[in-house]
Amino acid sequence: LAGTRAHRYGEGMTEYKINRLGIYGDGIADGPVFVPMTLPDEVVTGTLDGTTLRDVKIITPSEDRVSPPCRHFKSCGGCQLQHASDAVVAAFKTDIVVQALTAQGLTAPIRPIVTSPAQSRRRASFAARRTKKGAMSGFYGRASDTVVEIPDCKLVEPALLDARAIAEALAEVGGSRKATLAVTVTTSQVGLDVQVSGGKPIDGQLRIELAALCDARGFARLTWEDEVIAQRSPPVQRFGRADVCPPPGAFMQATAHGEAQLLAAVQEVVSGAKRIVDLFAGCGTFTLPLAENAEILAVEGDAQMMAAMDKGWRMAKGLKTVTHVARDLYRRPLLPDEFHKFDAVVIDPPRNGAEAQTAELIRSNIKRIAYVSCNPVTFARDAARLVAGGFTLDWVQPVDQFRWSSHVELAAQFTRA
Repeated sequence: LAGTRAHRYGEGMTEYKINRLGIYGDGIADGPVFVPMTLPDEVVTGTLDGTTLRDVKIITPSEDRVSPPCRHFKSCGGCQLQHASDAVVAAFKTDIVVQALTAQGLTAPIRPIVTSPAQSRRRASFAARRTKKGAMSGFYGRASDTVVEIPDCKLVEPALLDARAIAEALAEVGGSRKATLAVTVTTSQVGLDVQVSGGKPIDGQLRIELAALCDARGFARLTWEDEVIAQRSPPVQRFGRADVCPPPGAFMQATAHGEAQLLAAVQEVVSGAKRIVDLFAGCGTFTLPLAENAEILAVEGDAQMMAAMDKGWRMAKGLKTVTHVARDLYRRPLLPDEFHKFDAVVIDPPRNGAEAQTAELIRSNIKRIAYVSCNPVTFARDAARLVAGGFTLDWVQPVDQFRWSSHVELAAQFTRA
């Protein structure tokens, strides 16, 4: 390979050397040529399809290549990096954070990444279809709309694997041969919380059959599209000392382990603060644990999530005052004078970040910010604005609760004199 990254390999074949991993976990050779399930410094051959190499054969494997722990890895589209050692995945995800910051002209201490264990994902969305003999469920195959059955998935909690039978039963009752149901299942303290989309329009007979299925299968709640069909018991989640019943489809951290790591980072940033604003608060993931030591103002655009959080707070014991506001922070960010009485801010925006709210934080009197992000790129953009506005980015804590994927999250501390 001297002087070039690709050359002829035998008759009609081209050999490629993988230079690096792309942001989606594919290997990238010169061209660029994208090669799924490869690692840096590997030499491969295959059939070039546009810019993607198909039918890949590994000529020279990396020392960091490992046997995938899941037998479904090659066919299932749920994971991208099971062929890489844990050290390679950790370095890859940390580098995503570093590169995002570098692109904005920023540097900061990066703490060692923390990774959620296998079989810890507490929410999964199954694709379920009726068949001639009944139904099948699983995840979509890699880069396809084919449903792959995954009886031995190493990613999700065991209780979610048991939910495959529920997804198939729902497809038999409320699905059609021409459509695929999306069955999202979340574990809770009292059973599975099930939400379905893509099924038949609800009518009286279907409602009766679905309610009977919920009772027979013993899951906590069943939501069909946007309608709660049956609820045997509120599917509560524990946030600190409070039990909260989130509305159907409400945002939750992917794993309990990842949530605990992010919460620990947030608690470190706001330690000692007596009055805190929690922006994009959801159902109270951070609000309610922080209320053990501080008064909290929680702000979230979804009124149902705020109501669920408020109910959980009122039923809990030993928490300080929590007030809440249902407010679209993209259209109506909190203004500088609204932060006047507060000591610290927690902000956990969706993937597109919090550009408008960041501008108002710069103009406020706030000295400490705990920023939680699921998108290093928009985080780095907002971080650059905060730093330009007088804040210091003290440290960044990467968190990997989407094990074996290309996704990485983080928490960070900003302070100013």
